[in-house]
Amino acid sequence: MKKKIIIISSIVIGLAIISYFLFFRGESQSTKFSFSTVSRGNLDVKISSSGTIQAIKTVDVGTQVSGIIAKLLVDFNSHVKKGQLLAVLDTVVLAASVRDAEANLDKAKAQFEQAAAVHERNKQLYEKKFMNEVDFIASKTNVATFQATYKSAITALDRAKLNLNYAYIYAPISGTITNRVVEQGQTVAASFSAPTIFTIAEDLTSMRILANVDESDIGQIKVGQKVKFTVQSFQNRIFDGQVVQIRLNPTTVSNVVNYTVVVNADNKDLVLLPGMTATVDFYVDSRESVLLVPNIALRFQPSDVMMEEYRKNMEKEMANMPDSIKKRFGNMGQGGQQGGGGQFGGGAAFGGGAAFGGGGGTGSPRRSGMNRLWYLDEKNTLKMAMVFVGLSDGKNTEIVRGRNVNEGMKVISGITDNSTAAAASSSTNVFNPTQNRGGGGPGGGFGRGF
Repeated sequence: MKKKIIIISSIVIGLAIISYFLFFRGESQSTKFSFSTVSRGNLDVKISSSGTIQAIKTVDVGTQVSGIIAKLLVDFNSHVKKGQLLAVLDTVVLAASVRDAEANLDKAKAQFEQAAAVHERNKQLYEKKFMNEVDFIASKTNVATFQATYKSAITALDRAKLNLNYAYIYAPISGTITNRVVEQGQTVAASFSAPTIFTIAEDLTSMRILANVDESDIGQIKVGQKVKFTVQSFQNRIFDGQVVQIRLNPTTVSNVVNYTVVVNADNKDLVLLPGMTATVDFYVDSRESVLLVPNIALRFQPSDVMMEEYRKNMEKEMANMPDSIKKRFGNMGQGGQQGGGGQFGGGAAFGGGAAFGGGGGTGSPRRSGMNRLWYLDEKNTLKMAMVFVGLSDGKNTEIVRGRNVNEGMKVISGITDNSTAAAASSSTNVFNPTQNRGGGGPGGGFGRGF
């Protein structure tokens, strides 16, 4: 029995020693932090997308008649003027059609003139009662028939001449030949549609980008917005553009609804080529010369040990404050005593409740856009500063207002030592600086004491 008691006592003592070294001694070691710097600069909120570069105006040149390409007078990248001859189809068949139409016209004209002369003679005979009325009406109808045939022959000749003119293909606009799809000697057939022979881009010094923007972001895109974009051929160069149109025809790709946004850009040095893929940034909002803090500092969450140390420091400072200030903080703490309890545990003062997650409570939720920054003062004491945040570009966030927050200030962004505290800090949720997160958790505010 005594041996059993001795064994149990040894196990308890061993566990106590191990617990001491694992917890109490580990926490007594000084915690090392990583810091970020509050800076001043410009902040741009962007929506990124991609699109294809095109010429602003492009015309496909085709042919309305079939035939063999007899001559090609231009090639890829040729600069052409409006009305310039580009190609000629074989005109042998078309010219024969014109001659045949001319012969038919001469025949129809002769028949019409003959019928008209006969009718004039028959008219005189009818007036002298030498021709009956039936024969006179037949003579009159014969004249009208040959007259219609004559007009049809005129139209056929005009059509044949027009088809002959279509064999000569001219440039409809001034520009640059960006595509040629035929070779000399090739036969083109214009049966149901006009086959494309050339593609002409009117002005390559001005280009446009057709960018796809999904429905979650299209509400922030406005006509006239500034745009910057890059292309893979010139990765170190940033091009400027402007939104000129938001097309209302949606397209759905993989259950994602996209809208086409047209962006115009200058290309005076002709480095942007049709078909290039552009990575586009739409600047939806911006700030100039504002205080900026890295988002990682806003996501930092102290460990329980650090919070306990912070509460003790705040209690010491409260003990040295005038009674009027103590009463003020005491009244603010009453609102959330159901959440945390204790002199500084409840409410929105220095502990639980709506301040640091000591329970749901009935404390006031954090104001919209409010967050916390942690730092070390000149005595190496852990301090907290409440800040109002504004725009964020995903990396940095604008500080609209903050007590004791200045340019160049070092704020805590993480824990580089003390694994227990680091594990507690890394378990927090990702912070969205523009989201209003109310009380009852780590995102709770510092109450009206701010």
